[in-house]
Amino acid sequence: MARRIPMPKNLTIPFDVADLALAEEGLRRIQWADQDMPVLAKIRARFADEMPLKGMKMAACLHVTSETANLMRTLQAGGAEVRLCASNPLSTQDDIAAALVNHFGISVFAIHGEDNQTYYKHIHQALGHNPLFTMDDGCDLVTTLHQVKPEMAAKMKCGMEETTTGVIRLKAMHADGALKYPVIAVNDAMTKHFFDNRYGTGQSTVDGIVRSTGVLLAGCKVVVAGYGWCGRGFAMRVRGMGGIVAVTEVDPVKAIEAVMDGFLVMPMAEAAKWGNLFCTLTGDINVIRPEHFAMMKNGAIVANSGHFNVEIDISGLEKMAVEKRPRVRENVDQYILPNGHRINLLAEGRLINLAAAEGHPASVMDMSFAVQALSTEYAAKHELKLGVHSVPVEIDDIVSRLKLQAFGIEIDTLTPEQVEYLKSWQHGT
Repeated sequence: MARRIPMPKNLTIPFDVADLALAEEGLRRIQWADQDMPVLAKIRARFADEMPLKGMKMAACLHVTSETANLMRTLQAGGAEVRLCASNPLSTQDDIAAALVNHFGISVFAIHGEDNQTYYKHIHQALGHNPLFTMDDGCDLVTTLHQVKPEMAAKMKCGMEETTTGVIRLKAMHADGALKYPVIAVNDAMTKHFFDNRYGTGQSTVDGIVRSTGVLLAGCKVVVAGYGWCGRGFAMRVRGMGGIVAVTEVDPVKAIEAVMDGFLVMPMAEAAKWGNLFCTLTGDINVIRPEHFAMMKNGAIVANSGHFNVEIDISGLEKMAVEKRPRVRENVDQYILPNGHRINLLAEGRLINLAAAEGHPASVMDMSFAVQALSTEYAAKHELKLGVHSVPVEIDDIVSRLKLQAFGIEIDTLTPEQVEYLKSWQHGT
């Protein structure tokens, strides 16, 4: 963890970051990412003119990256007072946190590698200005609110949730009658899960694995646990680099899709004996368990790209191992099993693409965070009923059209005749 330095006298906002001396490097990286985020930049310019979020107090629990920094700038430009904390202990980029505090006057409570106690302390600090809106990635902020500060949760006007895991938790809360305020499922927007989850997670997961291990993917037998949008994206990218890919699934429809996409499909009990590299992308618990570790080849690599570090049964692995060799490489812990086989666990089972790399490319986060910004504006202007809400279709359309413009791509529009035909039912063969 980077050293701490005293708060400069000209900074009066509350914050807790590793080292403000990193702020200049963080600023350069924020500006670099901004070049690849033209859609968000257009929204930020409009927000600065119209101030649609004026007076809004928001607590955000997100991965503290250069792309997130540009979202925070956009919300701030619209008039919002935002406090930011980390949604994963290993996803914070300390230079970005420092730059947000030092150069943009945004309160940030996040330190790379923070322990569990500090993680939740930071969530409480992000809630310290009595916000009425939340923005979450994984639902830890929302669940903390409901469990520890139910009176505050009851006063909230709306929230935004960015990731699959968080939406699953929110829907479970609503089904149990526990959810106290409306939340927009940003993750379910087409411009989020089609592109961010598939192309962003696909590329950044490969990036994190390769950075951690230096593994050659060509000819490598890769097991992809889960064939949702993230799993699809990772499987596509690995195959594109020459990997031999097998998918494990519990959903028969997704399993058929994987087969028809040209991948092997098998149970994890069979895949454990077959694979060299394993990556979980399911959002569920204990997908890889001790009985699977026991069958793995010597030198097997195991990683996770789901939001929480629960998909791999790490405690089960530690109990069955006769020896643990920490940090044989940066972000690699090696476990020696009773049969002498080595199992290489990456990034402590946390999000490999953020714990061991830089997360999604800025270009794809441009769309996801544009949806976040516009959903926040929508929440500020509407009184939503209790429940988990879809992103309005018009927001997806706006973001898609702006992104096409940024790519310099034009598309057709319907003629009046075509519009009329699609509205009618009388026309036949």
